Amino acid sequence: MTEQQALSVESKLPGVGETIFTTMSRLAQEHGAVNLSQGYPDFDVHPRLIELVHAFMLQGCNQYAPMPGVGLLRERIAAKVLRLYGGDYDPQDEITVSAGATEALFAAITAFVHPGDEVVVFEPAYDAYVPAVRLAGGRPVFVPLTWPGCGIDWEAVKCALSPRTRMIILNTPHNPTGAVLEPSDLEHLAELVEGSRIILLSDEVYEHIIFDNRRHASLAGHPELRRRSCVVSSFGKTYHATGWKTGYCLAPRALTAEFRKVHQYLTFAPVTPIQHAYAEILAEPALYEGLRAFYQRKRDLFAGLLETSRLRLLECRGTYFQLADYAAVSDEPDTVFARRLITEHGVAAIPTSVFFHDGSDRHVVRFCFAKQDTTLTQGAGILCRL
Repeated sequence: MTEQQALSVESKLPGVGETIFTTMSRLAQEHGAVNLSQGYPDFDVHPRLIELVHAFMLQGCNQYAPMPGVGLLRERIAAKVLRLYGGDYDPQDEITVSAGATEALFAAITAFVHPGDEVVVFEPAYDAYVPAVRLAGGRPVFVPLTWPGCGIDWEAVKCALSPRTRMIILNTPHNPTGAVLEPSDLEHLAELVEGSRIILLSDEVYEHIIFDNRRHASLAGHPELRRRSCVVSSFGKTYHATGWKTGYCLAPRALTAEFRKVHQYLTFAPVTPIQHAYAEILAEPALYEGLRAFYQRKRDLFAGLLETSRLRLLECRGTYFQLADYAAVSDEPDTVFARRLITEHGVAAIPTSVFFHDGSDRHVVRFCFAKQDTTLTQGAGILCRL
């Protein structure tokens, strides 16, 4: 037996390669392109937050944090959720701090999805959901969002449910479309899952980035849904610190107990001084309350800069992503168009076909407007010349 034969492995994710976000950011760097692809800011975090992390490091907060997270941080999260949504969570037994939202999503799926279980996934979908479902032995059941409004067709959801349905994954505000759930959506959902064994996993990392006087419809604020939900959020999106990878999961006591069984063997606990810093800065609600106005200005700036372009912008109600239909510019597949945008024109975007399991192509790309005004101006100037 050769060494190569001895080392051969059967992949658990044979269809998974490098993510499109890594690919596009690398291409953007190689070609010196304006990077409006991957979803992270090109401006720094609040100076106060950096000062706090430094201070807690100097104070010796550099060893393992408690597995569920720093106590004061969980208390501050509980107070924020109660004030904003009316969701009453016990910080001791119903809130867990995670190494980013992605870890929390993976832990929840791993904890509750068993081989043969079905999981409803709305498409287009953030790319972390389906691999986690498959690794758990589950079967994703895809329900397309309506187009171009990107709402949920609740009759289609009803048809997708079966006795094997174990979980429904929701995302609001929604990446990549910028759509948001309305209170009426939560009522439809509550009616569908009543009396079932279905657990809800709600990805709400953009909860504070919602526009035009809308209110975030969190599952944490709906009593019937709350008792069967894992609600995940992220400090990275709220405080412009995506690289610090700190998030959290809200769930009733029984669900949290199972969630923590997985969490403790994934990361045990995120970085300790960062947790202490977030606990302190959560006492200043003006910072996260001002986020919607901050990003709405950027959304409107970017849209205004593109008014003379041949791109057709779809409605963005939340997140810091803007979808753009390029059909008037090219009939190329979106992956080809996005790559050519970088190599020939110097702007990076994400093709939205990667958010569909079957590569559905609507000739739409996603831009990230969590960028400095100069970056948006530069990128839009190029796009207007297409």
